[in-house]
Amino acid sequence: MPDFSVLAATCPSRTSLARIANKWTAMVVSVLGNNGLMRFGDLRTRLDGISGKVLTETLRDLERDGLVTRHVHAEIPPRVEYELTPLGFTLHAPLLALCTWAEEHITEVLASRERYDVRNG
Repeated sequence: MPDFSVLAATCPSRTSLARIANKWTAMVVSVLGNNGLMRFGDLRTRLDGISGKVLTETLRDLERDGLVTRHVHAEIPPRVEYELTPLGFTLHAPLLALCTWAEEHITEVLASRERYDVRNG
């Protein structure tokens, strides 16, 4: 197996890290990890502020990377559901930890921003 390093400019792991670092990826993985199988509309409702286009692109990227599975049910109208793959579940805890950190420390971050802006006004 080759040595991979996200610090190397040509390493393919960089694209994976970029995908994982995307804010919508973190939120989609968090929601699917907590809720299991979900329809597109339910995901969009849970992810306040995401456009349908961005959610579609995010889900396609996650499916391409093997993190999400798309289930199409032969019904009229067609029913499509998404869920994390076993590989996707390996990301759930780390990304959930990042989301939790952001919620727990936003007060400190906002205060730091305010102090910075006053100093550098």
